[in-house]
Parts: sequence; structure tokens; C-alpha cells
Amino acid sequence: MKEIDIIQQIKLGEVSKVQFKERLLDNYDIGCELVAFSNARGGTLVVGVKDKTGSVNPLSYLEVQETTNTLGNIASENVVPAILVDVETISVDGGSLVVAHIKEGVNKPYHDNRGIVWVKNGADKRKVFDNAELAEMMTDCGSFSPDEAGVRDATIKDLDENTIKTFLSNKFEKVLVRKGLVGDAFREASLDTVCSAIASGHDGEKLLRNLRFIRHDGKITAAAMLLFGKYTQRWLPAMTAKCICFVGNSLGGTQFRDKVNDADIEGNLLHQFETIMDFFTRNLRHIQVGKEFNSQGVLEIPYTSLVEFTVNALVHRSLNAKAPIRIFIFDDRVEIHSPGTLPNGLTVDDIVVGTSMPRNMFLFTNAIHLLPYTGAGSGMLRALSEGMNVSFTNNDRTSEFVITINRPVGNQVSKESNQVNGKSNQVDNKSNQVNGNLDTKLRHLDTNPDTGLGHSDTDLDTNSDTLNAYLDTKRPKITNKQKDIVNFCSVPRSSKEILNRIGVTNHSKNRQTYIMSLVEAGYLEMTNPEHPNASNQKYRRSKK
Repeated sequence: MKEIDIIQQIKLGEVSKVQFKERLLDNYDIGCELVAFSNARGGTLVVGVKDKTGSVNPLSYLEVQETTNTLGNIASENVVPAILVDVETISVDGGSLVVAHIKEGVNKPYHDNRGIVWVKNGADKRKVFDNAELAEMMTDCGSFSPDEAGVRDATIKDLDENTIKTFLSNKFEKVLVRKGLVGDAFREASLDTVCSAIASGHDGEKLLRNLRFIRHDGKITAAAMLLFGKYTQRWLPAMTAKCICFVGNSLGGTQFRDKVNDADIEGNLLHQFETIMDFFTRNLRHIQVGKEFNSQGVLEIPYTSLVEFTVNALVHRSLNAKAPIRIFIFDDRVEIHSPGTLPNGLTVDDIVVGTSMPRNMFLFTNAIHLLPYTGAGSGMLRALSEGMNVSFTNNDRTSEFVITINRPVGNQVSKESNQVNGKSNQVDNKSNQVNGNLDTKLRHLDTNPDTGLGHSDTDLDTNSDTLNAYLDTKRPKITNKQKDIVNFCSVPRSSKEILNRIGVTNHSKNRQTYIMSLVEAGYLEMTNPEHPNASNQKYRRSKK
């Protein structure tokens, strides 16, 4: 560090990563400062500057030697576990300053020699007593993995077999196709039968053990409960989300257009994802694209970006924080609040260039088989490539990561409240799509890629070894948009969900054009084919 840099920092005053001390008068107090830096992102201690005024009182040659030695002793005796301090001397008028650089620790949590854990609190420091905060420190340095922690008293019976089957069908698709366990055969097979086909002699419990969803001590992992739980919040009550569409632009507003009931958004991550995306599609405006009046309507904020931001919030949130994901729609913006700051020293600058360092590694590596998500940082780059006005905030004070997406000015809604008698009045998803004479032929479907996102964020024709079964000469060719619909139905989807995704109204003509045509062509299949008009009818990618 150069003299000019130190002088500039002195002028700016103390901040969370820079502290001033005129002299080292209290070894215990200095040890607490080093502990706080080690438990945070690191920092710098400058000796020879008055912390109250910022005025420089340089050290003599002898004081420099004594200060350097004292810092080394404090780092080894007053910090547990001991740390290394990088010390340098900066010459200034009248003497020198001693500058100690403390790195972020790799053995968190650190504590002083009295057993007290300290963390930075702005330019000051504070004690830590909360177990969740301690667990977060351990998570940051890799000594604790909350997604692999056991869920007390939960058993395999508390996991949903259908969701597990969906996960296995995506993860082991090649194996199941080779074994002929596809289509009706797969749907009718029990979980144990599917597991035995994947690994001979394995039932559901044994396979989940081998996949590490059940620990060696027999406990269900938190990741298993998050991905497959029948009622996840019974065991992990904080692992949920809150969704509110406000009237106006203030978080303190008392009027809202839409507020999802807590009970409606609870459940495993797949259910939470679908509920959140429904919330977006019914509360954000649809806009026309293309020159024709009947051109495809798309969401004002690209659907692909919302998918990426939502899944990132669900998968990368802090599992130690006892707080829900919070999603707010205002007249001028959308905010996604994810508990926990960026992990492992990541910064906002790292995120925007595609750097990925997952907080919940085990959950991260398995969520890809259940959620429309690729991870590895590439999804964030694709989300940002959509040309949105988006900003990221890594808020250490509130311990959360916030994504703010500004809504296009021309699409901001009026500030009139739709609230009725003090109760939430959900707004119907009304598209600007105008029903015209829609051709039901597959070849006439819109090919606009703006809203396309497959299960793995890639086109179907590069996503599966079973593609030849989809694109053989006996079937008509399909467009990228149609491939997107097929991939979207990697998990069962209702007609409303499918049509909301592509931005058209839930009209019989649109159902025929965009859904039934793919069913007739053999790309999609009904979950309840015996009752085509059943109210709970859903559609999934055909495995035939």
C-alpha cells in the first residue's frame, strides 16, 4: 500500500474494512478487532492515526519495531484459532505508520481468548450469540454444510414419491430409456421399481442413501426435504417465500394488488418455484412484439431472466438464516430479496461476469434435475443479456442479497388500488394477445425466442440422448418455441402454466394451437389421458 493510498483513506475516515489506532494500548481490544476482521471479509488496521479525528501521529523507529512485534503476538495469543497478519511500514512526514492487513479467515468462527465471537458492524464491531449466524460463518469456510444436515424426526415417508420419480427420470433418463421404463410404464411403476431399474437391488430408501439424500445415521438431509418434501415447512419453517404486489412504489404501502397466502407458497422448491412464477406472470404486463397486431405477447421483464433470478434465490439462499425469500412487485420495479449475503467472498462484480461459487453445493448439484436451471454462472449471464435495467445489492447490514429490476416506464401500472374490503384481490392475467384466426398446424407456431427456456436452458435437440425419438421422420419438425414448451413440461404443467409461459390467454383456440398439437404429434402427453377435460389435467414431456 502506498503513502498516497493511506493518506486518501485517512481522509475518508474509518469504514468496515479499515480501522485506525493511534497506538496499541490494549492487546485484548486489538485482538477483538482482528477477530472481527477474520470473521468478515478481512480488513486493514492502521496504527499511527487517531480514530476519533483521523489526525496522523507517526510512530518512531522504536515504536514501529514494538508495534510490529506486538501485532504478531496478539494474532497468535488473542485470536483463536491463531491467524497470520501481513504487516508493512509506510513512511510519512515525521515518522511511520504501521499497516496490518488481515485476510478473511478460513477457519470461522474466530473468537478472542475469552471465547467471544466478534464480527464487523459498520466501522465498529459486535458480539455474536446467534447460532444461525455462527452456522453461516462455518458454512462460508466450508466446515458446515446446512444442506447436508439431518432433519430431526423426518423419515422417507415425509418425502413425495412423485417428485422423487420426476427427479430420477431427469437425472437417469438414459438408463430408464435403455431399460424401457418410459411413458405409461414409467408412470405406473412404483418408486422401488424405478430405483431397481436404475441400480439393481435398490429400493427407494437404498438409492436415496447412495445419492446422499439419506445420511449414514439414517436422517433425511435438508436438501432432500427441500427438493422432495411433502410439507417441507413442518421441518424447515423458514424455508419459504413471501410474494406481494404493491400499489405504488413503497415497501411501507398498505394497499396491494396481489398477495400470495403463506400456505399457498409453502412446500418443496418445485412447488415454490411454480407458485412464484405464477405470481410474476399474472402481475407483470404483457407487451406486443413484432410488427403485426396479432404478434406474440411477452412479459415486460423476460421470463427467462425471472426464471434464473427465482431459482438462484431458492437454491443459493442462506439455509441458516431464519427468514423467507421476499419478492415484491412495485409500480416501477421488481425486487427479489434472498436471505444471506453473497457467499465465499463473492462480490457483485463477480456475479455480473458469471462467477459461480455455490453456498449450498449439494443442493445446487441436484436442483438442476428438478428445476429449469443450469447454474455455473452461465444462467446469470443469459439473464443479464436480455437488456434489462437490473442492479444487485449485497447488503451486509440486513444480511441479504437483493436483485432490483426496473420495470419499463411505458408498462408501469396505475397507482389505483385493486384492494377490495381490505382483502387481497388477485389480478387476472390478461394478455395483450389478440385472438385471431390461429392456425393449429405445428408449422405455424410462433418462433420468437425471447421467452424460450428449456429444462436445462438449452434447446431440446441438444439436451437429451432421446432426441432421435422426438425428431424421427415419423414426426413433424418443431420450432425452438415448441421445443421450449416440451422442455418446460419436463415436470407436469397445467394448460394455464404453459400458456402463461408463452404469454397468451387461456383460450380454447390457444390450448389447441400450443398444447394439443404437441400432444397429437407425440411430444407431450396427458397425466390423465382417460379424462382429457379433467380440471386437474396436466401435460408432460412424452417418454415414448
